[in-house]
Amino acid sequence: MPSSGYELVPKGLRENLAFRRKLVLAGSNSEDDATSLWTMCARDILFYVNTFVFTYDPRLVGKNQTPAVPFITYPFQDTTLLEINDAIECQEDIGVEKSRDMGASWMFLLVYEWRFHFKDHQRFLCVSRKEELVDKTGDPKALFWKIDFIHLGQPNWLLPAMTRNNLHIGNDDNGSVIDGESTTGDVARGDRCTSIMLDEFASVEDGGHVLRATRDASGCRGFNSTAKGQGNAFFQQLDKMKQTGGRVITLHWPLHPVKAEGLWIDEDSRHKGRGENKGERSPWFDGECKRAAHDMEIAQELSIDYLGSDYVFFDLADLSRIKREWCTEPVLRTELDYDVERCEAEGLAHTADGRLHLWIPISPDGRPPQDEYVVACDIATGTGASQSVISIGSKRLRKKIGVFRSNMIRPEELARLAVAIARFFGDALLIWEANGPGRNFGDVVVEVGYSNIFFRVNELSISKKQSDIPGWHSTKDTKRALLGNYRRALAKDQFINPSLPGINECASYIFTQAGSVEHSRALNAEDPSAAKDNHGDECIADALCCKGLRLSDITEKVEDDIPEGSMMARRLAHRRERAADTADLW
Repeated sequence: MPSSGYELVPKGLRENLAFRRKLVLAGSNSEDDATSLWTMCARDILFYVNTFVFTYDPRLVGKNQTPAVPFITYPFQDTTLLEINDAIECQEDIGVEKSRDMGASWMFLLVYEWRFHFKDHQRFLCVSRKEELVDKTGDPKALFWKIDFIHLGQPNWLLPAMTRNNLHIGNDDNGSVIDGESTTGDVARGDRCTSIMLDEFASVEDGGHVLRATRDASGCRGFNSTAKGQGNAFFQQLDKMKQTGGRVITLHWPLHPVKAEGLWIDEDSRHKGRGENKGERSPWFDGECKRAAHDMEIAQELSIDYLGSDYVFFDLADLSRIKREWCTEPVLRTELDYDVERCEAEGLAHTADGRLHLWIPISPDGRPPQDEYVVACDIATGTGASQSVISIGSKRLRKKIGVFRSNMIRPEELARLAVAIARFFGDALLIWEANGPGRNFGDVVVEVGYSNIFFRVNELSISKKQSDIPGWHSTKDTKRALLGNYRRALAKDQFINPSLPGINECASYIFTQAGSVEHSRALNAEDPSAAKDNHGDECIADALCCKGLRLSDITEKVEDDIPEGSMMARRLAHRRERAADTADLW
């Protein structure tokens, strides 16, 4: 018998079955042949899989075929099997993002079973979100059922002596084991494993705790899932791995020869494509699109589209148009020099890496053009997890003309800077999110005596009565209204936003099951200072900026149309008097 034989394995179904039958008979009739075949399998996982492993597909029953079929690998599967095995050898994490039905779970299990079968003292842990998805008798969805099926189709002379219990398979000949668990926050804590497979990890609710619990348990964790938005640990872990050069395999459906038969490129969808969708279509893909109940289903199951696989709040087509038509590089990157105690601007310090970006020219005397401006702030805690953002808007241009970003500035320091920026821009209206760290921010604004500030309004009342509480307060309803108005203003070009990062952030806002609108990454933030109401980002600052500009327009229009001496005119006069009295308090 040859010492290496994958190149000899036929890939046609009939020829492969005949080849398998020949080898099984050879091993059954000759102990030497059985030993040689065992050695060939131990040396080459691809030879082993293509000659002694069967897979299971119950869909074939409807085609009058047996659901047990020989596992004959495609080229992309060969590459994936070898890459997973190499990650285990090198003790490196590996992520697999995939279209549905690409065999990723099977491939992780094949590598684990092969090493369990032929290598001494290996320990593997298979993890899924529910215990019944790991091991449940008679259920083909369960991971251990698949391993049992592999063993069921093999000749006795190839199999080791095994111990099989619930959530446990032991190789009594070489001491290797495969165990299973569900994804609790303490999964694998205190354990030591050759590798841990986290199956369909995007569906795990407590993914952050699972990552922490498994980090020290194994140098090689396998993260495997279809796309399911950005608000989960799977997306965040793979995003980090991509940025740091980690092992990430993308199994997009065009790699599958059957699904890609008749493949062609749709130029229109190529330009609009997101995720792994670069305009590829095929008769199979078109058929799946017709069967899908919602575009999100295609984004999640086939296109590996993390944005499209959530219920996105902003219209992605509008965002794409805005990026093409309006987004540009700022004309100036600078820093504002200011007196910290008095919060008075002293000038601009031009620097290539300045945090203050401007889209308007500054006059030779160092001042912005004469205009009415709004300065809007979304405040983080300054711990490095998320950004505090100051967005600056021009009423005349109806445009965002500046932005300041920093993830390392405390709310109190940010407040002094924001007041200095507001004064630099002609005593601009200052509006900020008052929740969370915004409370500290607002206290400083009041303390330094800046008076042109936004006061809380009852958005649900007809009169929109102004209170004496400074800052905009975020609730489920007010946040949805704020972002809804901003979405409409962007779509109708009533507010121009030239900031590419700001527009990109809009795409991360999704509808939650509770009916609120949230930044998808904030839903699964590991740092509590970056979570939910403490999540500082550019989109909220921009929406507040748009709100501030829009309020100015409404006030002007209403006052122009109100008859002198009417009740509404008297009410507005009273409001102006009250605002003047309040200003005297500063």
